[in-house]
Formats: sequence, structure tokens, C-alpha cells
Amino acid sequence: MNTRHPTRLAVLGLALLTLIWSSNWIVMKLALADAGPFTFAALRNAGGVALIFLVLRSRGQSLRPPPLQPTLAIGLSQTAAYQGLMLLALVHGNAGKTALLAYTMPFWAVGLAWLLLGTRPGRWQWLCIALAAAGVTLVIAPWQALGQLSSNLLAIASGACWALGTVLAKRLFQRQTVGVLHLTAWQMLYGTVVLIVLALTMPQPALHWTPRLIGALVYNIVLASGLGWTLWVVAVRHLHAHVVSLNSLAIPMLSVLLAWWWLHERPGIYELVGIALIATALLVLAFAPAQAQGERSG
Repeated sequence: MNTRHPTRLAVLGLALLTLIWSSNWIVMKLALADAGPFTFAALRNAGGVALIFLVLRSRGQSLRPPPLQPTLAIGLSQTAAYQGLMLLALVHGNAGKTALLAYTMPFWAVGLAWLLLGTRPGRWQWLCIALAAAGVTLVIAPWQALGQLSSNLLAIASGACWALGTVLAKRLFQRQTVGVLHLTAWQMLYGTVVLIVLALTMPQPALHWTPRLIGALVYNIVLASGLGWTLWVVAVRHLHAHVVSLNSLAIPMLSVLLAWWWLHERPGIYELVGIALIATALLVLAFAPAQAQGERSG
């Protein structure tokens, strides 16, 4: 009973986290009507970083920074580059499509893990990459009008930067003992400093302190960052890795549905087929290590 209770709570927390992070793509899209992409990224991350440091402090954990060079590299890729490119993509791109393309991160991570960690992809991973590549091609439909092509490419680039930060974090965890939330706080701090500099130096639309923007910032700081990362750490601690990885499948799929309902972003036939291919690839990728392990042990 003692083991089931935290596991059940972790599953409920993961479901809530999926809803929070899926809805946030809609929230961010709406917020960009009142703030430039770098300004909004800097504001949301500054509040999120402060909240995560408060969580660390309340738990009595050390605030001593992790190794500077790898943490800085993670912050530049996973916070500054990922969020900057992602919000730039959202300015003119659809929320659902941007979420879907950014969540191609796991496929980029397979190749980067091979390059940086020496983890050679197996046949299941290659199959997933092929399915995802076909799906992405159908989603961006480069043979059609080029209106959203730049936004689509920015979203894909953001996913690649997110993957790079993930692989760099994995390498750091392999080499040194660093807490997940501890590393999250410091890499977000470094990345936020870069976003603040970009917000102050890059030309952007004027900032308007509307109730919509304030609500979006509260949502991002309190729910998406503070509560979100707490739920994530609980899920990672108590659930199987493959269950947690399904989060990367559910979020973009739910984001597409929410954008369809709330923002009237109706996917076309090519997009629907592409979404199905990407979803299939994510699902296979989530369970491929277990299947491969089962084949080796059999």
C-alpha cells in the first residue's frame, strides 16, 4: 500500500502536468499579442527561476551552483535558444503546429546522444526517426504556400536546441551527482540572463500590461514552472521512465486538439496524417528500449 499511494499520486500529477503544459501553448500564443517573444520569455523565466529557487530553499537543498561550463551550455541551449526560437515561431505560427514540431525533440536527441554520448541508435530508433521525418514533412507541407515555413523551421530548430540541452544534461548526470531541480534552477538562471539581454537589445513590439498578459505570466510562473517542475520531479522519482516519456507524446497531441478547439486552428489532411505519423513514432520511441531489452534477454 505504501508504494502504491505515491505511485498513484505521481500518475495523477503527471496527468495534471500534461494538461498544464499542453494548455500553455495556447496561453503563450495569446500572450504574444501584448509582448514581444524575447520580452515574454524573459519575464516568464525570471519568475519561474525565482519560484524554483524558493522551492529549493524551502526543501533545505543547497543553492550552490553546479559546474559552470556544462550548466551554462545547457542553459544556452535548453532555455535561451529553445524558448527564444519557440516563441519566435509562435508569433506567426499556429500554436498546435508549433507545439508538435517543437516536440520532435526526442528524435533529435537520438542522433545527438549518438554523437555526444556514444549511444548508437537501434533499429527501432531508426524506424522512429524515419516515421517522424515523414510526419514532419507532411505537417510543414513545403510544396504548399510558404506563409508559415519560417515559423515551422523555427519550431523545429527549437526542438533541436531542446534536445541538445537534454543530452548535455544527461552527460552531466553521468559524470557528476547533480539534482534535477537544482540543475533546472541554475541552467534556467543562465538562460534567462541571455533572454533578458535579447529582450533589451532586439527590436520587438511594445509591451502592454493587459490582464491577458498578467494572467499568462501567472500561469507560466506558478503553474507551468513552479508546480510543473515539481510534478515532473515527482513523476521521474516514482514512475517508470517509459510512463514518464509518454508525457512527450500526450502534450503535443493535446495541444493540437486544444488549439483546434480554442483558436480554431483546424488541421488539414496533410497535417492530420503527419500528426498520426509523429504520434506513432513517439509512441514506439517511448517503448523501444523496453522492447529491445526484451529481445536481448530472450
